[in-house]
Amino acid sequence: MRFPARCAWFAAAAAAGGTAARRSTPRRRRRTPLPRPKPSSAPPPPTAPIPRVAQDGGGAGEADVSLALAAPPRVSRLTVSGRVFPGRPTLQSFPFVLAADRSGLLLLSAILTTPLRRVVVDRPGMHSVHWEDTDLRYYVLDAATGAASLLPNPAPQEPIEQQALVGVLPSPGGGGGGGFMVAELLPLIGSDTANLRCYSSDVGEWVDKCVRYPLPPRPLEHFGSAAFFAIAIPTICTVSHQGRLWWVDYPWGIITADPFADHPVLRFVPLPRACVLKSREAWGLLDQFRYVGVSAGKLRFAKVTVWTLPDRDATEWKLEHEANFADIWADDSYEATGLPKKPPVLALIHPHNPAVVYFFLEGHLFAVDVPARKVVECDRYHLVAPPSSYPIANRFIRAWELPPSVSSDPGNWSADISSSEPSQAPPSRPRPGDYHLVGNTRQTFIG
Repeated sequence: MRFPARCAWFAAAAAAGGTAARRSTPRRRRRTPLPRPKPSSAPPPPTAPIPRVAQDGGGAGEADVSLALAAPPRVSRLTVSGRVFPGRPTLQSFPFVLAADRSGLLLLSAILTTPLRRVVVDRPGMHSVHWEDTDLRYYVLDAATGAASLLPNPAPQEPIEQQALVGVLPSPGGGGGGGFMVAELLPLIGSDTANLRCYSSDVGEWVDKCVRYPLPPRPLEHFGSAAFFAIAIPTICTVSHQGRLWWVDYPWGIITADPFADHPVLRFVPLPRACVLKSREAWGLLDQFRYVGVSAGKLRFAKVTVWTLPDRDATEWKLEHEANFADIWADDSYEATGLPKKPPVLALIHPHNPAVVYFFLEGHLFAVDVPARKVVECDRYHLVAPPSSYPIANRFIRAWELPPSVSSDPGNWSADISSSEPSQAPPSRPRPGDYHLVGNTRQTFIG
């Protein structure tokens, strides 16, 4: 059996493995088959960040995480056991993949509903009392072994604070031993320093590393003569690349550091000058039109144009590819999709070929060869729990380059993920903040 290249798309939202809600059937369009990309350029399958939850609760000896991989542009599925998420997912309580590394490691948050309880925090510099009705747990999943490692809280009654600021890396020179590092970046308000909280599986505890914060405050809001300043930028995600973590902010730039260093140094890489936005400009919409990810071994920034960071020490981006949708819409390959000539939502960059960019539009995921202005792939996408009242955005999908141990296993590939099967709808109308990083309640400032 011949397998696609070692990549997958997976979706970022999750729901219980139950009966899908009924949806109206979309109007069918006549389609002309699109040319498939050459095998050498076949991407990893995209994956949904919200995994399914196994209904049986997970028996002894069963894997805590399993995959059903599908050839792109279809979206692969991730399933976690009842041990990882012992409950029925809802819009307020669900598992969510925060980050994926090419080693096969996934960082997953699990928000569990609990009875309302009083929480007392009493530690040096912090005394408070509040009420909570959720239990936040974090796991590092190993897709190669099917194992899940529960992370301890950084301190008693102190979970990870900002989900957008946490990432995972494999231990250097681990040789596939499953060692990892999880790190969370926490800028200190009113200071030029930040706290890099690091958890190493080799050490088994959290270590705080004080680092110099490279960004000055910048204006956030003006009210008459008063000015308010943000110490950070609204981070969308954390990317792992070349042994470093990269905290991505779509309006302004990227902060990067090596969390394994005894004394990490934060470095700021601004976006191309013409792409830098003012504070709160396009607030809450940027992950529909901008994307940062790894393609062909380099960090790429896309907004229909594709920019490349030449190496990990560079601070200036190189313009790689540029196009406008008028040219793409005019091509016969776009006409063959049957899709309307409407601005699509930017989904991701091909992990192997930076000239190919994927977009969402009306229930479809399609790929465009940007220099050629041609559509090279198009299919309906399937998410476990797609957003209903919120527009689709690239926070709901992950491009995951798979390790050989995962991509070469025939048991991980599924031939029955149909592009026409219905998606599972959320159980009720969502509210702002229901999905991770959705709406202002989930936006996070880092710089």
